[in-house]
Amino acid sequence: MKKLTLLFEGIWLLFAGNTSLYAQATTYPFRNPSLPIEVRVNDLISRLTLDEKVQLMKHDSPAIPRLGIPAYNWWNEALHGVARTPEKVTVFPQAIGMAATFDTEALQKMGDITSSEGRALFNESLKKGKVPQYRGLTYWTPNINIFRDPRWGRGQETYGEDPYLTGQMGMAIVRGLEGNDPHYLKSVACAKHYAVHSGPEGNRHEFDARPSLYDLWDTYLPAFRDVITKANVHGVMCAYNRLDGKPCCGNDPLLVDILRNQWKFNGYVTSDCWAVTDFAHHHKTHADDMVAVSDAMLAGTDLECGNLYQLLAEGVRKGLHSERDVNVSLARLLTIQMKLGMYDPQEQVPYARIGREVIECDAHRQHAARMARESMVLLKNDRHLLPLQASKVKRIALIGPNADNGQAQLGNYFGVPSEIITPLKSLQRRFGNKMAIDYYPGTGIVTPLENGPTPSQIAAAAKKADVILFVGGITADYEGEAGDAGAGGFSGFASGDRTSLSLPPVQAELLKALKRTGRPLVLVNMSGSVMSFDWESRNVDAILQAWYGGQAAGDAIVDVLFGDYNPAGRMPLTTYKSEADLPPFESYSMENRTYRYFQGEVRYPFGYGLSYTTFAYSDLDCTASAPTGQPVEVSVKVTNSGQRDGDEVVQLYVSHPQDGQVRRPLRSLKGFRRIHLTAGETQTVRFTLSPEDLALTDKVGILTEKAGEMQLFVGGGQPGYTTGSTATLQLTGDPYQLVFSSCSTGR
Repeated sequence: MKKLTLLFEGIWLLFAGNTSLYAQATTYPFRNPSLPIEVRVNDLISRLTLDEKVQLMKHDSPAIPRLGIPAYNWWNEALHGVARTPEKVTVFPQAIGMAATFDTEALQKMGDITSSEGRALFNESLKKGKVPQYRGLTYWTPNINIFRDPRWGRGQETYGEDPYLTGQMGMAIVRGLEGNDPHYLKSVACAKHYAVHSGPEGNRHEFDARPSLYDLWDTYLPAFRDVITKANVHGVMCAYNRLDGKPCCGNDPLLVDILRNQWKFNGYVTSDCWAVTDFAHHHKTHADDMVAVSDAMLAGTDLECGNLYQLLAEGVRKGLHSERDVNVSLARLLTIQMKLGMYDPQEQVPYARIGREVIECDAHRQHAARMARESMVLLKNDRHLLPLQASKVKRIALIGPNADNGQAQLGNYFGVPSEIITPLKSLQRRFGNKMAIDYYPGTGIVTPLENGPTPSQIAAAAKKADVILFVGGITADYEGEAGDAGAGGFSGFASGDRTSLSLPPVQAELLKALKRTGRPLVLVNMSGSVMSFDWESRNVDAILQAWYGGQAAGDAIVDVLFGDYNPAGRMPLTTYKSEADLPPFESYSMENRTYRYFQGEVRYPFGYGLSYTTFAYSDLDCTASAPTGQPVEVSVKVTNSGQRDGDEVVQLYVSHPQDGQVRRPLRSLKGFRRIHLTAGETQTVRFTLSPEDLALTDKVGILTEKAGEMQLFVGGGQPGYTTGSTATLQLTGDPYQLVFSSCSTGR
């Protein structure tokens, strides 16, 4: 037997360099692409030993040479471009910045570009017979958790606080990553972290989230439902935390009742990394690791990111579960690999022809620049200071810790491009021989520069300039995933989360000194969340929210500041006046959170963003009465009434009368379009409101459309904050219950 094994290993080594030759050389049915995938998967499973099966259910799955199965590492990242690979790749704005574009078409294209660059790297690895970590095609993105509280450090990875926006953006990137071939997946997206996972970071391995059924179904689950039932995402990652006392990766209501039975999900589920280890060691819900892995697999966690699933073999022998149970999960994993074309002749897989030449090609770099420009949100522009006129600026003072900090622009879960354009680099390239550019870092993010000039000294030098640009904010070193963001010990941060929404005090002190110069002062803020901008909103002349804008952020910022691009980004988050306005961070109740439920005054609302032109809305057309269960058509005319060409983000909000018995959103985004209008141009924008869009969630989580009156508003932001048009819609008829139903999670 040993000699036979060596023989097969020799055959594998012979053909490993050419997988198509190897596929032609074998007669195993699982190698036959003309057979149904289910037949092929069952054939492959029948040839595996129990110990081989459970090893293939770990993220770092080994090669099985006797069957020609290459080693494959399921763990890869593609949050805003291919991540964590040593090769240079195209890097887009952080996810929260892409959400600020309100541009699903651009995000879908970004996903397509990312999967092209990832395919090029994967194709090289597959030819070598091994797919190591960060070379596979199973991307653990998008993060569609709700950014319920701006203090959550990983919120930068999400598409903001709104379930509808998150669902629309999530579906767009899933479609871009997975492609549209009828037989093969270009890559595999993975919706994470399922479910109810939005901080805190410091105790995520033992935290028990306890939302009401209303909040669960009204806020935390809709985006997952969208990407699963509408975009057909092929991967889901279960979260670290517990939900109502049960670890999410062993939670039958979440993984069986809702995911598999109600939503008919037929893809694979992976644990978050070492989440199954948490069962016994941190959550203390299981007696030992063997019971933990059995429960996780039986609940539907098919793949473990970690190093415990080898215990599944012993679990079979001890009767905790059967080998047939193992086969169910393994079949889901092998089906994914079959759909990627890993066991087919590579000349038959259309995506196998993608080569290294696509990586960082001109079209990809241009799209990164487009998304960076579209992500910029102009929050304040007193006396129309912006755009600056380059012909009138003879000297500019560029100050701040992020003015030439390329690393800040990458956020977290990032790849590295060949070139990062910082604001300093962009200014020097564009105006270096036309104006004097005085650059002073001024301060660190949270601490003064060692032996650096004082704020008063910097201000004295900056006073010579015609305008002062301060580029500050924070970086992913201070907000992000626990273990990656190492800001412990600094005021305002804890384990990757934030405890304060204010700009770090050292930056605020420098800004106040610059204000005293009397020169025009512009604040460009880089962050993955919002700042409260208490002093800044009252004292600086203009504020530009620039997020972590990726490789082209510097050019995008300068384009906006000098008028080469008319900003149209919108806030995917509510800017609160203070963290004191928020409920306790660990509370998962949505009461008084996000624009849908917050009752107080805000600094800048969700959906807000200024332009260098103006837009007018007219002729809102919507039927006055419609029966439940039927779509409702809405149209409105939008005119660029200003003097500049520009984009407008047209937003549709639905408001139901408040009911003292059941909580209802104050208003909810239910449609948006980003359009371009030349000065004076008018376009008619159309929306279709589905019964789901017009329904409400009841207190036990049932989504039902009922007869009654509601208000529709279409404008460039929320009603009350921008101009727009309003209509009243009356629904008639019997209650119409949506196919999505509720399921108690144990409380």
